[in-house]
Amino acid sequence: MTKLNGQRLWWWEVIMNNKDEFSLEILVTIAVVLLAVLWYKFTHSITSPSLPPGPRSLPILGYLPFLGPELHKQFTNMANTYGPIFKFHLGSKLHVVINSLELAKEVVRDHDEIFANRNLTVAASVITYGGQDLVWSMNNSNWRKLRKIFVHEALSSKNLEACGSFRMDEVRKTIRNVFSKIGTPIDISEITFMTQTNVLTSLICGNTSDREKNNNHLASELQTVSANIVEIFGRPNLSDFFPILAWFDLQRIERNMKKQLHKMDQITESMIQDGIKSNSKKALDGVGDREKKKDFLQILLDLRSQEDGTSLSITQIKALLLDIMVAGTETTSTLIEWVMAEIMMNHQVMNAIQEELAKVVGLNNIVEETHLSQLKYLDAVVKETLRLHPVVPFVLPRSPSQDCVVGGYTIPKGCTVFLNVWSIQRDPRYWDKPLEFYPKRFLSYESSKKCDYKGNNLKFFPFGSGRRLCAGLPLAEKMTLFILASLLHSFNWSLPKGEEHDLSEKVGITLKKVKPLTLIPSQRLPNASLYN
Repeated sequence: MTKLNGQRLWWWEVIMNNKDEFSLEILVTIAVVLLAVLWYKFTHSITSPSLPPGPRSLPILGYLPFLGPELHKQFTNMANTYGPIFKFHLGSKLHVVINSLELAKEVVRDHDEIFANRNLTVAASVITYGGQDLVWSMNNSNWRKLRKIFVHEALSSKNLEACGSFRMDEVRKTIRNVFSKIGTPIDISEITFMTQTNVLTSLICGNTSDREKNNNHLASELQTVSANIVEIFGRPNLSDFFPILAWFDLQRIERNMKKQLHKMDQITESMIQDGIKSNSKKALDGVGDREKKKDFLQILLDLRSQEDGTSLSITQIKALLLDIMVAGTETTSTLIEWVMAEIMMNHQVMNAIQEELAKVVGLNNIVEETHLSQLKYLDAVVKETLRLHPVVPFVLPRSPSQDCVVGGYTIPKGCTVFLNVWSIQRDPRYWDKPLEFYPKRFLSYESSKKCDYKGNNLKFFPFGSGRRLCAGLPLAEKMTLFILASLLHSFNWSLPKGEEHDLSEKVGITLKKVKPLTLIPSQRLPNASLYN
């Protein structure tokens, strides 16, 4: 030990005992470097904007013990105290919350490139194969490639139009299913989830008889897995706030998410193998020509061997399929449940919707996609529901790729930035009577033009804005209107006897109803053959 202590300051002894002419130069150099560092820190602290204000936190834990279950409401209340931008620490991680339209514009418009990254949580990293999907990928060449493929190949206007028969078939099946259960309680989220699952599997794999046999089983299995994934995402994870604890996985979030990934792998790998076999069979039969319409999976599989920079690995294909199947089903079913819940609270709104449907569609006809563009009031109802109940209340957190100044404050590289859409869309500075459910506010030409789903007006951007705008928006918008119009045109709906209206929320990565919405359908159309 004595020897070790003696060696510990060997560099100092060398300097002090060395009578070499370089000793003085070494001392001067060290002094200059130290003074330069001190000068830089002093001047940098004066000239650089400070961090945003925020609440006092505990040592080590930060603000973690004070977070409640309703983060969207808590962040809104904190903004009243600390201003439209504030910070707090969770363990070693800095978080910043944006609560105003003006500051949101700085993030998604003025500095969109800087704020286009994600901050991968442990759960997100597991379920996306380390961020190889579209939703959680960093803003890099891989993300740009995936988005281009998804938007311009899979969800192009041409492809969506070509797959219209799939959507029609699945919605009609849902109407027949509900008709067979008239007078009995229907779980709105469950029936919607099953419809959307069947539509998406048809779009991905094609509408084959073999696939149809397994549809109900697949929808049930996928609904369970999706619910588990969303629930795990919604849990605060100590491993995210204290990376040193990640190895221990104290809350078993990594372990539980890996179980869900394994189940999703079984689903997506089965789809991929069926797709490969289908392509091989078509090639042998001589029907693999390019003129035939391709389903999503065929498009993705064809990109495996491309040499123009658009090639995809099997892992990337699985990650994209997971995005489509989980995000596409969970968000749509949650939104439709909120719309139906608000309608049941407002009978005048229900009457106005059904009057519009009777006028546009007719009581002796069924809803078709060609009717959707004429359903202005129903579209306004959906927008008003999204204003009050954005399905993803923080539109997925962002992370700056470099230090940036927002609202006069420094936002450090790598921190987590929340855009509190729930708060902005209820802000009385931007909305008249913001807590009132009033769909007509979206009916004027000026309002409908400004408040679209593309985030062009940042007082209403439930699907995000900028380069991280939801890529599945075209399909989500079409399916939400189609399913709602069909359910509301074909049936009258009522709450089960003794059931009370309930709009209680629970927030995780999505904003869901605490209690699932159960309604009783009754026949509305005079001709029962329309339900076949």
